[in-house]
Amino acid sequence: MTILSYLNLIPIPDMSALKSSLYQLCLTFIQNRIENIEYSIQQARQASNDDTKSSAGDKYETTREMMQQEMDRNNKLLYEAGQQKIALQQIENVDASNVVKNGSLVLTAAGNFYIGISAGELSLNNKQYFAVSQAAPIGKLFIGKKIGEELNFNGKQYLITEIL
Repeated sequence: MTILSYLNLIPIPDMSALKSSLYQLCLTFIQNRIENIEYSIQQARQASNDDTKSSAGDKYETTREMMQQEMDRNNKLLYEAGQQKIALQQIENVDASNVVKNGSLVLTAAGNFYIGISAGELSLNNKQYFAVSQAAPIGKLFIGKKIGEELNFNGKQYLITEIL
């Protein structure tokens, strides 16, 4: 059973625990992403090392350059994922507020949003939550809003009913 499956079985007794569980789902998401990128870097490095000089000269250099480009791309992705993890760790214990800020859980009539990192749709106890970054277009619209305020995003109205 994966941690994501396990977390889906945990009963949520209060809203603080709900935010904590969403935080853990986001942390698991980013840790899995980092592991996958590190594996890709390792595979590219292995492929580059396995390609020997006995290959035809141009083919060897082309393959080696492609593997280097792949490692460079993955190193950039790894750096970005590390930055996301740092950003997420900074909001681990954000207190509830009457204003939406980074780390807030925003409940609306049209969906629920955890403002932290972009991790997509999360399912917790048969409810859906969207993990979005404060830098994402919809995240930017939520920041600074209060309970009772509305915002329009992609033609959809979001009435904020609760901020945790």
